[in-house]
Parts: sequence; structure tokens; C-alpha cells
Amino acid sequence: MRRWLLSLLFLLTGVLHADETVRICYGYGCLVQADIRYTEGQLGEVRRMLFATVNPENERKMISAAIGRLYAWAGEQSDIHNDRAGNYDDGHVSGKMDCIDHSTSTTRLLKLLEARGYLRWHRVLEPVARDVATVFFVHWSAVIEEKTVGEAPRFAVDSWFVDNGLPAVVLPLGEWKKGAGPDV
Repeated sequence: MRRWLLSLLFLLTGVLHADETVRICYGYGCLVQADIRYTEGQLGEVRRMLFATVNPENERKMISAAIGRLYAWAGEQSDIHNDRAGNYDDGHVSGKMDCIDHSTSTTRLLKLLEARGYLRWHRVLEPVARDVATVFFVHWSAVIEEKTVGEAPRFAVDSWFVDNGLPAVVLPLGEWKKGAGPDV
């Protein structure tokens, strides 16, 4: 009886969540989409990482690691385990991702974290593009914004810069728009 009451209490307070499915796209331009299932155990690991943060800067570091971990789990269920940093090291393998795939999928992952209340110091915005010189060098990224009073700093969360499963690169959006980031 006591176990039943505890279970009911958890359900009513929303402490227990079901597994979550997020659509991850790949194949360049979101040509292919895979439904990736994250278990409550996996999401609990991410929650513990993010709940251990003590300030916005620390939360950005944990967001970087969490996005890498979520992509690693997605790679266990799809061909994105083949994805390499940038667009040139993938070859012709299935699962390769361009910046459109990454910005779209990373935004979806961030929105999952936000919807679950895992982000305390940031909110998720829509992806943005930077145009370094011409239309041929347009690059997209997911974006987060610090929850502050006044003008809130924004940050690019760019998983395109790294191999699948590695922490995403998080940079001030202004620097990212000027071309900052690893050379891939």
C-alpha cells in the first residue's frame, strides 16, 4: 500500500517522467530523420549533471557535455555515430550531419532539457545563421540565452564542430557570428 501511495504521489507531482523520443536529423539538410528514444535513466544522468551547476557559466559547460552525451546515445540507435566534425571527414557514410542537421537536432535536444526544467539559467532560442563572406559559407547553430534582467547574453551551442558524442562547442553568439570556433 505504501509503495502504491508513493508511486501515486510521484505521478501527481510530475517527479516521474516517461522515456522521451526526440527526432534527430542527418543526411545533410535533415534529409533523414530518426526517432531517438532516451530512457528515464539517461535523462536522469543529464538532469544530475545540470542540477549540479552553480551559475550560468557552469551551466553552459554542462550543457556542452550533456549535448555530447545525448548525441552519443543517439549514435547507439542510428547511423549518426558515423558523423565527424565539419563536413569533410565524413566521407560517404550514412549518418553524416551538416550544420542544418546539427542546429535543428541540437535545438530539439535543448528544448527537451528546457521542457523538463533542467535548464535553470538559460532559455532556448531558434537556430541562427552566420554569413562569414558569401552565401556559400552560411553556417547554422542552436542558440541559448541567459535568463538575466536587461540585455541577456546569447550563446551558440554548436555540435557541428565535433565528432559524434563529444561535447558541443559553446561560444558567445557575437564571436560565433564573426567566425569563431574550431577550424574544421
